[in-house]
Amino acid sequence: MTNSERLSENPAWGGAGKHAWFSHNRLGMFIHWGLYALGARHEWLKNREELTDEHYQRYFDNFDPDLYDPKEWARRARLAGMKYVVVTTKHHEGFCLWDSKVTDYKAPNTPCGMDLLTPLVEAFRAEGLKIGFYYSLLDWHHPDFPIDLHHPLRNHPEAKALNAGRNVANYAAYMREQVRELLTGFGRVDIIWFDFSYPGPAREYRGLPGKGRADWQSERLVELARELQPEIIINNRLDLPPGTLPDITTPEQYTPRVAPALASQGVLWEACHTFSGSWGYHRDEDSWKSPEQIIQLLIDSVALGGNLLMNVGPTGRGTFDARAIEALEVYQNWMAVNARAIYGAGPSELPAPAGCRYTQRGNRLYLHVYNWPYRHIHIEGIADRIAYVQFLHDASEIHWVTHTRDVDPNVGVMVPEGIVMLELPVRRPDVTVPVIEIVLKA
Repeated sequence: MTNSERLSENPAWGGAGKHAWFSHNRLGMFIHWGLYALGARHEWLKNREELTDEHYQRYFDNFDPDLYDPKEWARRARLAGMKYVVVTTKHHEGFCLWDSKVTDYKAPNTPCGMDLLTPLVEAFRAEGLKIGFYYSLLDWHHPDFPIDLHHPLRNHPEAKALNAGRNVANYAAYMREQVRELLTGFGRVDIIWFDFSYPGPAREYRGLPGKGRADWQSERLVELARELQPEIIINNRLDLPPGTLPDITTPEQYTPRVAPALASQGVLWEACHTFSGSWGYHRDEDSWKSPEQIIQLLIDSVALGGNLLMNVGPTGRGTFDARAIEALEVYQNWMAVNARAIYGAGPSELPAPAGCRYTQRGNRLYLHVYNWPYRHIHIEGIADRIAYVQFLHDASEIHWVTHTRDVDPNVGVMVPEGIVMLELPVRRPDVTVPVIEIVLKA
């Protein structure tokens, strides 16, 4: 058992309750994988390029991820410090990774000839990760899904006529059957991640209305999920009625400045991000985040009491792109020595110095230093509470000076009352984001 795995067993932060594991574990892996991996230019390519089913069929006919090794995916997730996985069982294109009994548009009917979801669930569960299923509320392949502003046929000259005979109630029943399959055929499922709603007049396009809870029959989906998996976490994208709270809220490609408003009502939250700009595999994309950025996304989320769900988009051969592996190894290397500043940690009430963030775990305060200063950091609010200070990555001691401690007058250092000055090396430690552990007196 690695150090990060051992720490994850101790739920020091996040409170009691059936979902305490979620706010304790903090970091998960999102996986976007489907036919769009063959197009290799964004998971919304069918929408963006307004492709017909006939054109898109080429990806179904050639989908054969012969290098697919879910055990390797799961191993890399565990090494990166990720404690749960959320995989796209069906994205907006409508293609299903499992052997659904209510559609032929599924992986077993492609050249790969197999259910891809079952071995993934088994592999990640064997590595100790909890299991989450993403399920798209949109379906651009289903014949009863009405054309709307997101549909690839939205600009077709006969779009309204093509909607004749499409029955969204039939589609809602189809979704319930698929959710039933997902929540009865794979053992315990810890998260179901629905995506997404766009109701109201503002989402109307050329007379084609958007979709929300009345279309999805969202309350019935929630009732079904709760019936089949009572402990399951359900996210916030079903357009539930006012006053009906989700289990988690999910800001996308954005880390809030403050915790989302629903957090004050006991709703957990999770920022979801990509290593690059696309969720699905994108061969030519060059907007990959730096090591500092991806570590700071994690710290920023935990410092506000949230989780981070970081995405990988596998290739059409069933492998992780080399750039994704490199990014996962950034987490692996950083979490190997800094995990206790993340697992079981949460926000601190203390104000962090400029260019820094705090996370806290019991009497351990963690100072994440984004902007390395010259020799000193001044911190407030704990002048008489410090028992010990060290770098977290190597447990090397850090000296501190307070107003009441003697200072060499030749140095000319003045420490105001109520301030602690940490004495740092001139050179920044060779860590993506250095972390200082401050042990507070009991």
